[in-house]
Amino acid sequence: MKGLLFKISSFLLAFLVFFSTMSFTVDKHFCSEELVDLAIFSEAESCRMETQGHQDVDSVVEDCCENHQTTVEGQDELANNKDLLELEQVVFLTTFTFSYINLFIESTEQIGPSKNYNPPLLVQNIHIVNETFLI
Repeated sequence: MKGLLFKISSFLLAFLVFFSTMSFTVDKHFCSEELVDLAIFSEAESCRMETQGHQDVDSVVEDCCENHQTTVEGQDELANNKDLLELEQVVFLTTFTFSYINLFIESTEQIGPSKNYNPPLLVQNIHIVNETFLI
């Protein structure tokens, strides 16, 4: 499950980098304020309702068709910002992350307080030195 999540997130990040550096043009053709054609990476086709020529030179006839072109510029340079964090900040973030993740891991092993405790070695037998015997 963890490997699948890692692969999906790396795939999505690769597409994010790809689409943030790519630039493209969207060309729209409107006729009577209605969208007739939409083209990405190319020029939109006209609706062929444009006037071929004016019969009367003195009359001013407005064209009913319009072309709108929108260009989305991509990022040209990708910066490697390795010096954003100082060493102390990196150490703090790694220790905080490690300790925070370990808060939610359930430990099945029970550690007793005297499990790893070895008593000190006897130099002399205290009962014989003090001459105290149980009767």
